Amino acid sequence: MSENSKNNVLLEVNDLKMYFPVTKGILIQRKVADVKAVDGVSFTIKRGETLGLVGESGCGKSTTGRAILQLYKPTGGSVKFEGEELTTMKGERLRQQRRRMQMIFQDPYASLNPRMTVGNIIGEPLEVHNIAKGKEKRERVQELLRVVGLNPYFVNRYPHEFSGGQRQRIGVARALALNPDFIVCDEPISALDVSIQAQIVNMLKDLQIEFGLTYLFIAHDLSMVRYISDRIAVMYLGKIVELTDYDTLYENPQHPYTQALLSAVPIPDPYIEEKRTRIILEGDVPSPINPPSGCNFRTRCPRVMDICAEVDPEWKNIGADDQEHWVACHLY
Repeated sequence: MSENSKNNVLLEVNDLKMYFPVTKGILIQRKVADVKAVDGVSFTIKRGETLGLVGESGCGKSTTGRAILQLYKPTGGSVKFEGEELTTMKGERLRQQRRRMQMIFQDPYASLNPRMTVGNIIGEPLEVHNIAKGKEKRERVQELLRVVGLNPYFVNRYPHEFSGGQRQRIGVARALALNPDFIVCDEPISALDVSIQAQIVNMLKDLQIEFGLTYLFIAHDLSMVRYISDRIAVMYLGKIVELTDYDTLYENPQHPYTQALLSAVPIPDPYIEEKRTRIILEGDVPSPINPPSGCNFRTRCPRVMDICAEVDPEWKNIGADDQEHWVACHLY
């Protein structure tokens, strides 16, 4: 990475681990194992960029996002925001940094307090950080509602009076309240109707341009991730297996898991769809409590080799020239 690119990096994650203890016993709890939800994840996000993070349910995508924001205290690894280490930051200093990092949650029905009005929900961050109160706070809340495409006079309404798409817009307005630089979008469209999903994603793209935002966009839908992301990271069982720009990933996927994922995405052209070979993965995803030795994907991989069971594949750049195409696979 050149010096100029390094200066442009907003977030740097290196060997991030997030383990949850598994305990047994009624009176005396003792740890018997760890759920390795995130197991050695590394990537960077440049200022103004969107990094898409995809993978099947339970692979550790949401946990990665929460560990980056220090909502979970990471078990190991490093998270640097503008060169400052977040994992060792505490107290007031971390509180100040949290103003610059926000999250849009997955479920718009569960992430808004049903007993609070929309004005109080969006205005709460402003009060917590002593930025605005009273009339000033109300005006700021109304402005945020306008920005996300809602009527500014909805401030006295409650969440149950809104549809799912409108509630997610309220969640976006809350995330924007403190003028953040970085937002973790934790599957913000998965709980919405397909017709509403495009509206929310288009709004996020417009807001990114207007406010110079940087996103970590977590999702299942590969076609939607391609639409919004500059680069895409593919995750499997707590590890990132491939990371590159969206064109390269879709046209030239290298990791067998990425190839299998993309083979399942429907293509609207019937001629191409007919000629395409669907890769069916056999077996179930292993438990994160007891992942396979060597490569995590080897138990389901159609191209497995003897070395896969013995050695964890190295995370390396196989891109030509200046292109970055990171893969963790013994095939390369």
